[in-house]
Amino acid sequence: MIRWDRTQGRPEPIRALNRVAERESGEPLVLLQDHAPSVRLARPQVIPYVRLEVARKAEAAAQALPEGIFLGVTDAWRPIARQKRIYDWLTRCALEVWPNLSYAALRRKINRWAAPYDQPAPPGHCTGAAIDVNLLDSAGEVIDVWSPFDRFVAAPTYSYGLDPEPLRFRMILVEAMLGAGFSNCRDEWWHYSYGDAGWAVRMGLNECCYGLVELQEELFAEQERLWIEAFAQRPNPFLPPSPG
Repeated sequence: MIRWDRTQGRPEPIRALNRVAERESGEPLVLLQDHAPSVRLARPQVIPYVRLEVARKAEAAAQALPEGIFLGVTDAWRPIARQKRIYDWLTRCALEVWPNLSYAALRRKINRWAAPYDQPAPPGHCTGAAIDVNLLDSAGEVIDVWSPFDRFVAAPTYSYGLDPEPLRFRMILVEAMLGAGFSNCRDEWWHYSYGDAGWAVRMGLNECCYGLVELQEELFAEQERLWIEAFAQRPNPFLPPSPG
């Protein structure tokens, strides 16, 4: 198992998220393209909506990157129905591999990779506060920030043993995002947020300003269709990759 620096960042157990008081600001969801023109959508299934201040901070992070490097968004706002599909799918995948897991152990394993949708603190993506990001080069290709490991093996932001160039680029991403005012989920180098319960826990705060927010379905129907199509092809992440 890969080792990582646990002195960096803060743990964010579900019980801590649930203790955060929600003080919804009423700030709207906005189109990323309108308020963060330097940010690129890295996947066609990204629903390109976030809270206004999140968009502004994403633009600041993109502007802080070195010339020729771009901020790519791989996920932004999610409907709660999508979050439920992800969580339930991961549960089925885990049960396929570990059919005798206790309920508590199963929940811990799934919560490592997806926020539960049945808790008082809503998932960050469903509040418009969270974005998943990577770095892109001028050709739109994803820049490696994980070698010599698989990107998910090296999911913890402060993983030990990264090759020098991937480590350099990972820290470029971290510094740009934190410098713009985001907080990072230390378990996932790609996940950043501002204003949700996860952000509050990471920042040592007792309140957050964003709660669950909805969007008219017609505004994201095509992205949702593409996401469902792509998601259906995903292999069980808990199984070893097939040879070849």
